[in-house]
Amino acid sequence: MHADRHTSLCAPTWMRLAWGLLAGVTGTLVAGGALAAPHTIVVRNEAGQPVHPAAVSVFVDGTPARAAKGAQSVFVDGTPARAAKGAQGQMAQRDKAFAPTLLVVQTGTPVSFPNFDTVRHHVYSFSPTKPFELKLYAGTPVAPVVFDRAGTATLGCNIHDRMLGYIHVVDTPYFGQTDGQGRVVLDLPEGHHRLKVWTPTMGEKHPGLPFPIDTRTRTTRVTLPPSAD
Repeated sequence: MHADRHTSLCAPTWMRLAWGLLAGVTGTLVAGGALAAPHTIVVRNEAGQPVHPAAVSVFVDGTPARAAKGAQSVFVDGTPARAAKGAQGQMAQRDKAFAPTLLVVQTGTPVSFPNFDTVRHHVYSFSPTKPFELKLYAGTPVAPVVFDRAGTATLGCNIHDRMLGYIHVVDTPYFGQTDGQGRVVLDLPEGHHRLKVWTPTMGEKHPGLPFPIDTRTRTTRVTLPPSAD
């Protein structure tokens, strides 16, 4: 029995995947060759109402707390701490509002800020996570803004004070945003991991609320306290 277990752990990725398929296990390969399966996370408040928008991130074994200073790419057990090459995000302006209100990205992701309105915008953030300024412009600025530090950046517009948006940056490739039903589905490797939920009502200084997550079940349900939803 010990020999079989040792063989399974040391087998090539293609062999482990083949064994999983033969056993009737379906899923996708994630960083490091681990077999992952869709896992539903449901976020609700104490009244049982869905929480939207909410940023959801999962930290699996081997995911570093954050990338090393100056690193272009960091891997621990095959899990990247920074966004893969080619990753990008978009925070648009439509009808004098940020769209989406909340954008979730991985550390190192460049984000573009296209203006689809007929008026110009002046987008800025004073947040320590990513202070920046895009002075009066129409269309799309030539250079995107790279969000290279975990945390939350609160966005505003110097011309339209009511415009408010958030970019939540996470040090894990496993993340998403809840839909109108308070749900998000992520492909996660099996095991006990760390789940974190952040909502705009928490404020940019709040890192998010932690919850345990066991992906051997298909669904994880979390309830946020009144002050967090």
